[in-house]
Amino acid sequence: MRTVLSYLKPHRLVLAWTLLVKFLGAMMDLFIPFILAIILDDIVPRKQPRLIFLWGGGMALCALLSVTFNIYANRTAAITSGKVTRKLRHDLFAKMGELSMAQFDRLSLSSAVSRLTTDTYNINQFLNRTQRLGVRAPILLIGGLILTSVLDIRLTLVLALAMPVIALIVYVVTKKSVPLYDRQQTVLDRMVRVLQENIVGVRVIKALSKTAYEQQRFDGVNAELAEVARRAGSVVAASNPLSSLTLNLGLTGVVLAGAFLVNRGLSRPGSIIAFLNYFTIISNAMLGITRIFIMASKGIASARRIEEVLDILPDASADAAPPLMDSPWHISFENVSFSYKGVEDNLTGIDFRLRQGQTLGIIGATGSGKTTLVNLLLNLYEPTGGLIRVDGRDIRGIAPEALAAQTGVAFQNDFIMAASIRDNIAYFREFTDDQLEEAARAAQAWEFIREREGGLDHEVESRGNNLSGGQKQRLLIARALAGNPRLLILDDASSALDYRTDAALRRALSEKHADTTAVIIAQRVSSIKGADLILVLEEGRAIGQGTHEQLMRDCPVYREIAQVQMGAEQGYIGGADSLRGVAQ
Repeated sequence: MRTVLSYLKPHRLVLAWTLLVKFLGAMMDLFIPFILAIILDDIVPRKQPRLIFLWGGGMALCALLSVTFNIYANRTAAITSGKVTRKLRHDLFAKMGELSMAQFDRLSLSSAVSRLTTDTYNINQFLNRTQRLGVRAPILLIGGLILTSVLDIRLTLVLALAMPVIALIVYVVTKKSVPLYDRQQTVLDRMVRVLQENIVGVRVIKALSKTAYEQQRFDGVNAELAEVARRAGSVVAASNPLSSLTLNLGLTGVVLAGAFLVNRGLSRPGSIIAFLNYFTIISNAMLGITRIFIMASKGIASARRIEEVLDILPDASADAAPPLMDSPWHISFENVSFSYKGVEDNLTGIDFRLRQGQTLGIIGATGSGKTTLVNLLLNLYEPTGGLIRVDGRDIRGIAPEALAAQTGVAFQNDFIMAASIRDNIAYFREFTDDQLEEAARAAQAWEFIREREGGLDHEVESRGNNLSGGQKQRLLIARALAGNPRLLILDDASSALDYRTDAALRRALSEKHADTTAVIIAQRVSSIKGADLILVLEEGRAIGQGTHEQLMRDCPVYREIAQVQMGAEQGYIGGADSLRGVAQ
């Protein structure tokens, strides 16, 4: 199993050096009370100021070295933990990009965001605190006990009685807190999802006046998160008071025993004062160890969640892909079925074939499986039955990069980033301005691009908020056409276009991309009536298949849709005859 701790290996020398410096700083802290005991019990009685200044200077030097060593080690620990977290976050992000859509669906977007942010932050804090306290606290604890035993073994035994009790407290707190932090991160995933849905759907929420409802929904998950955090905090918060109580009881015993021993002449006042200083050091060390275990509780919970993603294996393809076969078809679906959850088929028995340059139109009600069919063609999901072939080759045997290189795709609500129009069309591909202009003209986008200040260099806001719906869709279609693809997929990508612009787009595609195989999902019959093949989907099944004329004759559902829409279009542009002229 790939563990988060394996990311420390490249930094092991720096870690070792940091721990060594921390060790030296802790030793300097331990020497200070020991020197104080010597000054009080052995040097002061001699009444020699020179020796007092000499030993006092030794104490000051130890204090200065302790501060210097600790500052240097803490800074190095912060740098190292930052580098480890950066690499971990990079690999986690890269791994999420490699997941299949089925795997990502199981992970969920909100959980991915939470793991990339909150969980990696918890790992960073755990690594940082461990380097800062992981050596210092145990050294102060063990070294303090050793030096106190040198000063007075009897008093050390009194203090040591508190150690098993504190260890038991830390063990119980850690055991109970780790599951609670696991639960807390799961609830945090849900809160991120609700927040994300509210940000993305803010316009719909305001338009439907559902702000109060969404506030209640957020308050519900926020209250649950607060309750889980309260329970985890309550468990963790008990560790410090209980540890302090145990140590203070031990200190009380030390003071009483020390007073009795000094009164009997069995111990010296300097040793008692040094012992009290060591008690403070040991107390802080124990509290530091407690804090480490608290951070470890969060770190372990977060590490488990991160490792769950890093350890995901690639989806096993179905049995060995059938060999390449000579085929006259560019795209072929051979009795393809698919189910998202493996319970009920979302697509059943889809069977069609397209030659290079032909157009497939897909129409059907919402939820009929149109986008699912496109997802299979893009190899985002693997079919649960049947075969999908591209140029006679099983699509599962085609490298994702090779398939993407020959495919252009535009969805209805696709990704537009905060960048220039040029960058949004090119999307990190090398194209000349002439190629970008040609793609924009074919997509009917050049006219509005030309009118914008800066043209191709005009800055687009995130999600295209400074563009209209039709402008965004034309920009996305231009992106799909920029690579001159062999396969073009338009998933309801012209729904925001008026009839005239839609007809101009189809005309440009037929003239300038005649060799491109096109798959067009549309709600308008006019957008696909000229397709070589039209699929009519209903509840995941093809209830009609053929040309527009064949479906008008043989498919009642398609005929009804066409008649209703043709009537609407006739009223829109002033007559069915003029509409047919534009479409053709």
